[in-house]
Amino acid sequence: MRLALANTRSIKVLSAVFTSGALVAGAALLTDRASADVIKSEEHDFRIVTLADNLEHPWGLAFLPDGTMLVTERPGRLNIVREGEAPKPVSGVPEVVESGQGGMLDVVLHPDFESNQLIYLSYSGAGEGGAGTEVVRGRLEGDALTDVEQIFAVEAKSGGGRHFGSRLMFGADGMLYITSGDRGDPDRAQDLKDHAGKVIRVTADGEVPDDNPFKDNADAHPEIYSWGHRNPQGMALQPGTNRIWTVEHGPRGGDELNLVEAGTNFGWPVITYGRSYAGFSIGEGTSKSGMAQPVTYWVPSISPSGLAFYDGEAFPEWEGNLFVGGLSARALIRMELVGERVVHQEQLLVDYDERVRDVRQGPDGLLYLLIDDSEGSLIRLEPVS
Repeated sequence: MRLALANTRSIKVLSAVFTSGALVAGAALLTDRASADVIKSEEHDFRIVTLADNLEHPWGLAFLPDGTMLVTERPGRLNIVREGEAPKPVSGVPEVVESGQGGMLDVVLHPDFESNQLIYLSYSGAGEGGAGTEVVRGRLEGDALTDVEQIFAVEAKSGGGRHFGSRLMFGADGMLYITSGDRGDPDRAQDLKDHAGKVIRVTADGEVPDDNPFKDNADAHPEIYSWGHRNPQGMALQPGTNRIWTVEHGPRGGDELNLVEAGTNFGWPVITYGRSYAGFSIGEGTSKSGMAQPVTYWVPSISPSGLAFYDGEAFPEWEGNLFVGGLSARALIRMELVGERVVHQEQLLVDYDERVRDVRQGPDGLLYLLIDDSEGSLIRLEPVS
């Protein structure tokens, strides 16, 4: 049975800090019972509160205007989660292909949700040749999704369960941005007549915006906004701007943080800071004319998934920081930015030792994380004064 209990999890604490690309480890092991629940970090002490557990590979998180949460589970469920109550499944969601990394993935609200009740879901959908990333929208009425319609689908379906991408985000321009992975076929990321390995930009109705970079290019899909991506599973809008940031999985090393701009080629698989899983080099090196460099990259991999800027009041020293979930890192990574440069990183929750799938700032100014596991959870970070 899935529960929704406000329990504070007691753990030992280990924080690891990245400075100028080098890992600096520091431990704060708490011994007395009174402070055993307190996690110490460089800027803030905080506690973990578990809001829902026994979630099966939770993937995406969104907040309704009243603070109620929507949480997806990869096997094909969308849940309504209210603190202190058991998650309630939403009916009417699309059928998904649950295979490997595929299934029910992200969820986002329409910017005018309060007036139209529209939400958007990304998932791996079936088609000729296998599966691919698809997006539907529907009207949330109580615990049911109605008027469901597909607004985007990667045209070429393929076999296997890898690299669906699937993060959703509305930009400051009102457009819907969708990430798609290369589906384990790297060359697709460089093919402009293929949606795979791209950031997609469409209107809220799924139409092609007039100012998309390839709208009038007969040799490209008009929905494409940027290309040369491997498997972007995190996307965030920088507050007060229309700057769109993504994080994506590299192969063996070479995970990237990118600042996405229209028409930019991010190079995969021609350039990368990673290597093949067999240890061989990939492509032509780490740079090439006409291909963008990442803002920062990780070697070894952290396996990034989920991305959020912090601009709340609960953690004032984290103002403007960027947070990314780490799957293989089993941590939450905090990044300090100066302009478009990452100047400092800190790994949080290392000793918590869980796969962080998504990170979001709630309307209350607190940070909410999804823990990816067959018995996963929704947790909240709360400051300790």
